[in-house]
Amino acid sequence: MPKPAEDAALAKAKRLLRRHPLVDGHNDLPWVIRNVAGGDVAAFDLARDHDDADTDIPKLRRGQVSAQLFAAYLPTKTPHPARETLAQIDVARRIVSHHPDVFMLATRASDVERARKAGRIAVFLTVENGVGLENSIAPLRIWHAAGVRVFTLCHNETLDWIDSATDAPRHNGLTDFGRAVVQECNRLGMLIDLAHVAPHAMHHVLDETKAPVVWSHSNATALAKAKRNVPDDVLHRVRANDGVVMATFIPRFLSDAPIAIVRRRSELSSLAAMEADASAPASGIALYCDHVAYLRDRVGEDHIGIGSDFYGGDMPVGLSDAGCFPEIFAELIRRGWKDAQLAKLAGGNVLRVLAKVERIGRRLGAQEAPRLDVLGTGGQAGG
Repeated sequence: MPKPAEDAALAKAKRLLRRHPLVDGHNDLPWVIRNVAGGDVAAFDLARDHDDADTDIPKLRRGQVSAQLFAAYLPTKTPHPARETLAQIDVARRIVSHHPDVFMLATRASDVERARKAGRIAVFLTVENGVGLENSIAPLRIWHAAGVRVFTLCHNETLDWIDSATDAPRHNGLTDFGRAVVQECNRLGMLIDLAHVAPHAMHHVLDETKAPVVWSHSNATALAKAKRNVPDDVLHRVRANDGVVMATFIPRFLSDAPIAIVRRRSELSSLAAMEADASAPASGIALYCDHVAYLRDRVGEDHIGIGSDFYGGDMPVGLSDAGCFPEIFAELIRRGWKDAQLAKLAGGNVLRVLAKVERIGRRLGAQEAPRLDVLGTGGQAGG
């Protein structure tokens, strides 16, 4: 039986999320639908509460999600990556069109409030992995025209123009073509996402960009040494950039030690006994809140957010599906977080950044011509 104080904290968390928008910075549902249902959104049936999926409409509603960033992700070695990126964007758009009573395509930060007033969930489209550019700037403009507003520059492999955090470096960060990508994203008003980017490349992007950036699903290296997390020397620059680090749920990014994980609802009956066992691995919510608190202390309360990275796979106990978000806020309430801090974490910070990137894009778009760069030999950009 939960303690009364715990019940009170959860009730307060749910009230807070009714007043303030919750924005989840990263979810790979389009990839899950392609793998599970061949990309057939109707066949996947998002209206059903799935036993073996982390994201569906009932779970998003229980989680009080106001805005979800759905990623058009594909592995780096995918054949025909430009085509496949468009196919992933198409799946994300069809999630919205198949459920128009639930979702609304968002292309501006202000669309979140419009969606909330209509009782719908705003959906921002993201591209995760610049391999789909096929070393040309032009696809960025097509993606933007299709509604994409966030771009994760690479995934787990180094590309011809940027080093990945989880692969051997080839460029000491960012090439000239990579800088052109940053400039065109700024001109379009497309938010640059540095999750998956090598730390030295993070620094290069921060040197180049005229707009804030985001880490849509990354934690703090100081608390977990996963290469995908953000080191302190980069965190030191986040405030000056006005960017946002959105802490993620992935177990190995939360702790170097074992974490209790759960995937299927059939496993839930054993969780109470697991959590009562002092020798069991740590569960996720406490560790997650440790990262959020650390990030707040390093970058400030105006520069933190939430990026689950649900992908259809194993997640920590307490963070197993999209219905978990109120529990996170309940834990932070128990730790003494104030309503204003929680509202910023929930979505206020990332919506501020999206709006600022839009404004900068409008200004630069009126001043600068579209870039025509294509990557030439030797990793350099040619006009």
